[in-house]
Amino acid sequence: MTASPSPGFPAAHRTIVYIDGFNLYYGALKGTPNKWLDLDRYFRLLRPADDIQAIKYFTALVTGPKRIDQETYLRALSTLGGVEIILGKFKNKRFQCTNLACAHTGSRFFDAREEKRTDVNIAVSMVDDAYQNQCDQFILVSGDSDLVPAIGTIRRRFPAKKIVVYVPHIPSLTSTRGYAVELRTAAHTHRNLPLNILKLAQFPAQLPDGVGGVIQRPSSW
Repeated sequence: MTASPSPGFPAAHRTIVYIDGFNLYYGALKGTPNKWLDLDRYFRLLRPADDIQAIKYFTALVTGPKRIDQETYLRALSTLGGVEIILGKFKNKRFQCTNLACAHTGSRFFDAREEKRTDVNIAVSMVDDAYQNQCDQFILVSGDSDLVPAIGTIRRRFPAKKIVVYVPHIPSLTSTRGYAVELRTAAHTHRNLPLNILKLAQFPAQLPDGVGGVIQRPSSW
């Protein structure tokens, strides 16, 4: 239960955090020692004045050797009572190669796996939460412009609700100029996701899984 605000102080914004998991990983975590991230602790450090109702983490299960590390991390997240994991999926898709060098191989097409549903899942969840009045403020962690229509719908239908976008961004890897401009412009407020507090919000190397076992941080992390 949320405590009543003290006299003379405004009530904290009821806030839900929506995280594009792959966007977070590739934009702020890959190649760093901060991948074992406790999302609940991170966002409570980042937004101490907000009344965080829920944190929704959207991703899809990968294939190959990294699958074990990903599943271990999802198990760690599942120990956090306020974090909900919403899974999309990968789908095989054929792409046409536009590089002239492909002509020398005798094939202009190649097969690859494409992540599906994550942006749709985020958009549907945000709009649904708005219509059910689940929060006053939306914190979106993404750089995906496909979410612009959902933000626009919420702003038109619910002008009192606030949308804040945090774009995962490591300056050494991506130029700030021109990065996620459309998504930034759609929100009320936008910032780069702060990197300096990631190291302050790491799970312990071992944590109880809630059923008598222990979840061990992946050795490669």
